[in-house]
Amino acid sequence: MQFEKSTFQYLKDLHNNNNRDWFAKTKTTYQTAQKNAKEVFSLIHNELQSHDEIEKSKMMRIYRDVRFSIDKTPYKTHFGNSFSRLGKDLRGSYFLRIKPGESFLAGGFWEPNKEDLYRIRKEIELDASDIRVLLENDDHQKYFGNKFESFNELKTAPRGFDKNHPDIDLLRKKGFISIRKFTDLEVLSKNFTHEVYESYKALRPFFDLFSEILTTNLNGETII
Repeated sequence: MQFEKSTFQYLKDLHNNNNRDWFAKTKTTYQTAQKNAKEVFSLIHNELQSHDEIEKSKMMRIYRDVRFSIDKTPYKTHFGNSFSRLGKDLRGSYFLRIKPGESFLAGGFWEPNKEDLYRIRKEIELDASDIRVLLENDDHQKYFGNKFESFNELKTAPRGFDKNHPDIDLLRKKGFISIRKFTDLEVLSKNFTHEVYESYKALRPFFDLFSEILTTNLNGETII
């Protein structure tokens, strides 16, 4: 099972014809592309279950909410799917987006609630060495580099934290995400789902560490 060239072509055509009339005329082509994406996402979900506990898998709707957006185009020009880990025990999620020229997978904690974010920051404040070791891990560097991505960071220290803390780069983050980008040729290869599997598997030390942080206090005592 793999992404078909026709699925990619449909997304390219949608990008160039992002209007309701064209979408309605090509609805059958959309449904074929959507079916292909669903099947690949389902395969990846099943593979994820072999090394993690996935509570929910959700394919993103193609329809955009344009009520509060400057961009009024009605449709997303990508297929995306999230794979949420088991509730309060594990936290975090995996994500995969397929878009010509802009495909990527990600994993981590996109926008943790304020309690979880505060707990992570307190851990960093106390001792960030385990997180630094994680980022230097060979597998993490191979697939994701040696840093977390965060698209929304504070310009200074969070309230109550020292702006001169040696790990201020981590404290400023509002989310902790590892990202791997793919070329179109990589996405369309027969080996793609295996690469996704290996990438997600390489995130397990990241998830295991943050799950431990979020389910214990600063003394390492369980809180669940």
